[in-house]
Parts: sequence; structure tokens; C-alpha cells
Amino acid sequence: MTQATEQSTDRADLERVVAAFFDAFRSGPGCAERLDALAYLFLPDAVVVRTCGDTTVYDVAGFIAPRRELLLSGGLVDFQEWPVDGRLEQYGDVAHWWGGYAKEGRQDGAPYAGRGAKSIQLVRTDAGWRISAVAWDDER
Repeated sequence: MTQATEQSTDRADLERVVAAFFDAFRSGPGCAERLDALAYLFLPDAVVVRTCGDTTVYDVAGFIAPRRELLLSGGLVDFQEWPVDGRLEQYGDVAHWWGGYAKEGRQDGAPYAGRGAKSIQLVRTDAGWRISAVAWDDER
């Protein structure tokens, strides 16, 4: 495989991981399966940090569990989250996605929407590209 082909394959694989990360946070049919698959996108000891409000540091299971409850309980419906204006950079076995994101849905019957920024760090493993860290901040 040529270096250009390898970089093209890496980029496609990285873009799939980032897309699957955002797609996991979509309510409706298949939500439970997407959330189950979300854990496999991460390294086992990955860190997720929320900086909006009080800074909160999660492990993978601690990050997924409250989102699972929210998305599957029926209180948050028609919800989706998607990347906006992101950029992906790679150097060897390390990559980084940085960009804005938007989200919308209905929470307890009322419209819900927001925007923010996310930083997603990825590393190449024997099993493919995995997320090693995520940090995000929502606009106030």
C-alpha cells in the first residue's frame, strides 16, 4: 500500500469513528445499539471531560450511562447531535478532530437545542482507530 493510499484509508477510518461518535447520540430506532457500539470506539481507559458548568471527568461507562438513560427514557425525543465545521488532523498513529457541533430535539415536550465545541483525540491500535479522549464545552 502506498503512503497516499494508507493516508486516504486512515482518513476514511477516522471520519467513520467521528461520525459514529456523533451518531450514537440520536434518539429513536437503533439508539440502544448505537450506544452499545459507542463503548467500542474508545480505549478502555479513555477520558471524557465536560467543561460547561462544573468540570466533570468521566470514564467511558460513566459517560455513556446517563446519556443512555436520557436517550432511552422517552424524556428526550427527536434528538440528534452532529458535527459542524470540524477539522481532522493526523500524524502517524495520532489524530485529532476539533470542531463545533449542534444538537436539537424535544426534552419533556419542549424544544431543546444547543451548540458547542468538541475535541476528540484518537490513536491507532491493533484493533483500529480508537478515541483516547474527548473534551467539550457548550455555548452559554
